[in-house]
Amino acid sequence: MSDSSRRQFLAGAATLSAAAAIGTAHAEESCSNLPPVVHKVYFWLKNPDSAEDREQLIAGLKSLGAINEVKGIHIGVPASTEQRDVVDNSYQVSELLLFNSAADQDAYQIDPIHEKFVEQCSHLWSKVVVYDSIAV
Repeated sequence: MSDSSRRQFLAGAATLSAAAAIGTAHAEESCSNLPPVVHKVYFWLKNPDSAEDREQLIAGLKSLGAINEVKGIHIGVPASTEQRDVVDNSYQVSELLLFNSAADQDAYQIDPIHEKFVEQCSHLWSKVVVYDSIAV
């Protein structure tokens, strides 16, 4: 390898290292700005092949974003990522909600919008699993 090629290689490696460090710092900064309570819910539909049922559930979940205590919302379906033993993509729809506190998450549970969602959509699912976490 010539001195010129070696310098180009080292400069490229330094640039990549700096970009990786900046990316990691940015990711940590982005996550630290998120509300501390995360509410993750996974739904298994009674009729998993029904596009109509899935869309009705998704519409109901989207309505939860109007609740004052909800600071962020993500509604999703299983991603077509690599199949591995640790990946469970047997659910049909998921939601992720962000709250500023456990008290806000408690208030969300009894909000009329949430109660209406449960009343109107609970007939659609056969199973629900909830994972709540708080930032450390």
